[in-house]
Amino acid sequence: MALRNHSTITGFILTGLSDNPQTEALLFVLFLGIYILTMMGNLTMLLVIGADSHLHTPMYFFLSNLSFLDLCFSSVTVPKLLKDLLSEKKTISVEGCLTQVFFVFSTAGTEAFLLSMMAYDRYAAICHPLLYGQKMSNELCVKLVLVSWGLASLNSVVIVLLAVNLDFCDAQTIHHYTCELPSLFPLSCSDISINIDILICSTLLHGLGTFLPIFFSYTRIVSTLLSISSTTGRSKAFNTCSSHLIAVILFFGSGLVRYLMPTSGSSLDLLASLQYSAVTPMLNPLIYSLKNQEVKAAVKRTLRKCLHYFGS
Repeated sequence: MALRNHSTITGFILTGLSDNPQTEALLFVLFLGIYILTMMGNLTMLLVIGADSHLHTPMYFFLSNLSFLDLCFSSVTVPKLLKDLLSEKKTISVEGCLTQVFFVFSTAGTEAFLLSMMAYDRYAAICHPLLYGQKMSNELCVKLVLVSWGLASLNSVVIVLLAVNLDFCDAQTIHHYTCELPSLFPLSCSDISINIDILICSTLLHGLGTFLPIFFSYTRIVSTLLSISSTTGRSKAFNTCSSHLIAVILFFGSGLVRYLMPTSGSSLDLLASLQYSAVTPMLNPLIYSLKNQEVKAAVKRTLRKCLHYFGS
């Protein structure tokens, strides 16, 4: 097996969120509700954006990709979490662990790139409205999304190779509810200092590489908004950015806490992981629909079409 050790390890034991059966039953109901809302919310966004021609713009093209990513991201960890909450013994195979590590990084990495592109899209729309069509052509948007998936997947391969080359002794218990690289490191009986350095460098490069364009885009956006004399115009422009800003804070805040802070198996580690892998995918469609008049109007139009179709 690729994961080398002194005794052959075929799987790991996850400690999960709790060892109390009553607490686990309540958590199962809670996370089942979160997962159902995540599926319904993001599938609705995909349906509405695809069905309504008014939303066939670069901003909503990126938003539909964000909804698809949130469906994938949540499905990487939550179904396994739900299964473990009903199981007395929470185990995961070595292959399943590495697969989970890969897809966590690839979906999260792609989402970081996508949030960065959405910030640039808002910058182009607000700061250069007359050139918006040229700057954000359909061809460019598709290429940006494909490049995001490619770079995130490449980064995920590097991350998985860090886990593949770990040496394990007899420790098999992962103090977490899912298989993430920071939780695997404490189980290794070999020198992991280089692995940790590579993980931190990868996280910083990926994080800064996606966050800095967001920062500079919003610096220009704020500068442009301050130059708008009309309060109504300024408020309308800001409303198009507020949903994205909330999504950025939720995603980057919890992600950086999880991968840059020392791993301790504490409640903070668990909460940070739950935030970006379960809660944020559920909140994103709510954030973008509740604060966006265009999405609200599109939902109403789509509902009317469905009612008319089934009523005729």
